[in-house]
Amino acid sequence: MKGQRIKHLLLFIILVAIDQLTKHWVRTDLRNRKPIDIIPKVLNLQYTENTGAVWGIMSGKVTFLIIFTAVVLALIVFLYFKIPQGKRYHVLKLLVVFIISGAIGNFIDRILLGYVVDFIYFELINFPLFNVADSYLTVSSILLFILAIFYYKDEDFAFLEQLFKKKKNASGADCEKAKANHKGES
Repeated sequence: MKGQRIKHLLLFIILVAIDQLTKHWVRTDLRNRKPIDIIPKVLNLQYTENTGAVWGIMSGKVTFLIIFTAVVLALIVFLYFKIPQGKRYHVLKLLVVFIISGAIGNFIDRILLGYVVDFIYFELINFPLFNVADSYLTVSSILLFILAIFYYKDEDFAFLEQLFKKKKNASGADCEKAKANHKGES
């Protein structure tokens, strides 16, 4: 268990480092240059500052995006630690590590720069610019969705139901206790 978590922590550090190093390179070498064609008319690299979320949505709402990201990240990290041990959940945990890494990579940009550095552009389909962290998030989310449909069964996610049932039952019990106390005071 600890060995797997250490490996996941190392993977997380490597993934965030790759994202941040590519963005640093883009900020220092591509900022005031023309786009670099990797495959002409298909793929190029160009510097862009994205003050919004995915595809520039909510542009300029940096404070909101920082708070929202922090809350969502806290929830995802909490859920990571609640995923059961075992081979069946290994890929799920890896995908969650990639999702956390992508979210942290962009979160670092928002905190330090006030924007996210995007630089990969698929010109062929005029796809919005993105970065390495976005790739982690997108690919992992798609794979997670596919696994949830075709690999995992409902009972594989029973740990989530139990997690929220405990909270609900505890809240319900507290509510009933409060009602009983209130009646006794009247």
